[in-house]
Amino acid sequence: MGMFSWTEKNSAVLQQGGVIAPDERLPWPQTAVMGVQHVIAMFGATVLAPILMGFDPNMAILMSGIGTLIFFAVTGGKVPSYLGSSFAFIGVVIAATAYAGKGPNANIGVALGGIIACGVLYTLIGVIVQVVGTGWIERFMPPVVTGAVVAVIGLNLAGIPIKNMAASNFDAWMQVVTFVSVALVAVMTRGMVQRLLILVGLIVATLIYAVLTNGLGLGKPVDLSVIASAAWLGMPGFAAPVFSASAMLLIAPVAIILVAENLGHIKAVTAMTGKNLDSYMGRAFIGDGVATMVSGAAGGTGVTTYAENIGVMAATRIYSTAVFLVAALIAIVLGFSPKFGALIQAIPLPVMGGVSIVVFGLIAVAGAKIWVDNKVDFSDNRNLLVAAITLVLGTGDFTLKFGQFALGGIGTATFGAILLYALLGRKR
Repeated sequence: MGMFSWTEKNSAVLQQGGVIAPDERLPWPQTAVMGVQHVIAMFGATVLAPILMGFDPNMAILMSGIGTLIFFAVTGGKVPSYLGSSFAFIGVVIAATAYAGKGPNANIGVALGGIIACGVLYTLIGVIVQVVGTGWIERFMPPVVTGAVVAVIGLNLAGIPIKNMAASNFDAWMQVVTFVSVALVAVMTRGMVQRLLILVGLIVATLIYAVLTNGLGLGKPVDLSVIASAAWLGMPGFAAPVFSASAMLLIAPVAIILVAENLGHIKAVTAMTGKNLDSYMGRAFIGDGVATMVSGAAGGTGVTTYAENIGVMAATRIYSTAVFLVAALIAIVLGFSPKFGALIQAIPLPVMGGVSIVVFGLIAVAGAKIWVDNKVDFSDNRNLLVAAITLVLGTGDFTLKFGQFALGGIGTATFGAILLYALLGRKR
């Protein structure tokens, strides 16, 4: 089994309720279409994070593709994951650069220096895991903990589509139209259309939106002039890092959150595929750490394995790493196309919101599935309380500050779950 070879399966496997494993793939044309769907899944967040920090979105897309290729190479093509812009950096980057919130970030250099420092720390953690093994992770993260952490990754994001992606009542109804479209595609269609539920649902909802707004004047119309005027080809905005001790100290600890996210994602994929990927944990951390350093060095955001793409895998049951290779190559090409950036930004926000509701929900349910599959016993008070507290910490975005460093909901939930589980196990 070479690094870049997959066992080809035909789509009949999927019709019989089977899965396409990480080391298998569908025929290349279908794999390519699935790659497009993964690009669209990561796109909203990968573009939104740099915009919120005053970074160049096209650079973020380019680095997400390059980062995914680095991750693919370091893990030997065994771990299905897409690396996109991490939201964990937003708070600390804004604090380090005193960014005002609109337009290009004038102090992007110090943020990039901090992002590189974070990548170095993350890579070191990966090397330790690679040497020591993951036995200690097993002990600290039984299914009750990993299930809660995976669920929280979805639930913590729930506020984004509902609070930020529907400006009006019309927009809220459009979100309903969108998630109903996706759900109908998922349940009523068969074959490849069903596998492309996110993409097809998004297109259907966008067409309905265009009819109601551009046609009937009900909401904010789809603006096609921006797409028309954007260049087909263009260089993304490169920027050079500046190493400032205070910014590096502020941003480097984000590595701990990235470890928690990556760990949760690998646990989720393990649970969904039945293939234990724990032996690749150290390599996954190193791959993500190196990708973050490379991204920061060019002017991109820090990257992390993407929950959105795990949601797509959960919906399609296609875990082939070949799909992510294709998605990465597409992203690299698109990074050099301002026109594509404009096309995606023209997708109506409520439609992206409706899709986000589905994808974040799928992640939350993947966490519950870990509990069900591992028969977690909730009549045991230790399990009950660990899960109960973790879910609310993550969903409510419980934040703890350590000086300048803030640990947000996903971080507090992850460490809270691990520490509570350890603490409550003492009396036995």
